[in-house]
Amino acid sequence: MTLDLSLLPDGGVRWLDASGAHSDVVLSTRVRLARNVDGYAFTGRARDGERLRVLQQVREALHTLSGLPERLLVRVDELGPGERAMLFERHLVSKELAGLEPQHPLRSGAAVYLSDGLSVMINEEDHLRLQSLQSGFELRAAYAALDRIDRELGARVPFSYHPEFGFLTACPTNVGTGMRASVLIHLPGLVLTKEIGRVLAGLQQMGLTYRGLYGEGSEVVGNFFQISNQTTLGRSEEELLDQLIRVVGHVIEREEEARRVLLRDAGYIIEDKLWRAYGTLRYARSLTFDEAMNYLSGVRLAVGLKLIRGLSVYTLNKLLIFSQAAHLAATEGRPLTESETNLARARYVRKALEDEAGAVG
Repeated sequence: MTLDLSLLPDGGVRWLDASGAHSDVVLSTRVRLARNVDGYAFTGRARDGERLRVLQQVREALHTLSGLPERLLVRVDELGPGERAMLFERHLVSKELAGLEPQHPLRSGAAVYLSDGLSVMINEEDHLRLQSLQSGFELRAAYAALDRIDRELGARVPFSYHPEFGFLTACPTNVGTGMRASVLIHLPGLVLTKEIGRVLAGLQQMGLTYRGLYGEGSEVVGNFFQISNQTTLGRSEEELLDQLIRVVGHVIEREEEARRVLLRDAGYIIEDKLWRAYGTLRYARSLTFDEAMNYLSGVRLAVGLKLIRGLSVYTLNKLLIFSQAAHLAATEGRPLTESETNLARARYVRKALEDEAGAVG
């Protein structure tokens, strides 16, 4: 099978278009629902034949849904490692579904239904992971879009459900609503003012957790944090959403205040630091992934502070995705060594910034 993401609007990354609320601080909102099909062993214990039957049953049901326009079924288990990595880099599938780690090898029957901002992963940790991705801080919109798909699909496919515990899932922390809501947020102001430690500690005290750009197991790089609920049992979807909206709203206020403090108290120092980041991206000949993320973080902050004009947040958001290893290898049309990847990354970023802004200044 050949992966053709051009069949999706903007290649499946329209969620980076900076159209949502607080998009200068929040890149995206994601809501996931874990579901299992009644009558089958959970994915980790299921045999190949069971997983394929789950795929067939879900596939037939999804074809009848009205809320999945321009849908594209991708058999992940029929893709090569580079194409699977591209799906992961675009946040369209999890690392587990893509089979990118030795502890989670590629499973038979692994597939994903992709639509504009909506997707259904099949045979991940659970039989189904329904996902909604929205630009900016849009938790209610993300959940509303997903809830419609969940209800339609649940009317056609029997989900594993317990009257006392709620939806049954492979991991106990997902039992109940099966919902994991998260916000990908950029917090350079809090990092530079050294307030970030207290903010993150406060999140954990309220039962929330934070991770890096790619969620569980990923390190924080470029001042990008993914904030999400930690448990689902005993609380309704509305309660979980209300808490996350309230807490993330407070974090956004703290970040905006930190940016004002930086401009007020260290204006020329910050301006110099951010312009140096921009200059490095414009002229560097080799960039590691961490370097690119950190410099892009600086330029994104500069655009948010209106120190640099003529660059769109959308372009900077897309650079976070398209400057990663699998995308660069696809652009070059061949596998790349680490040093070749660093050269290709610098070349790609230089060209993108030149095309977008020309002589910014």
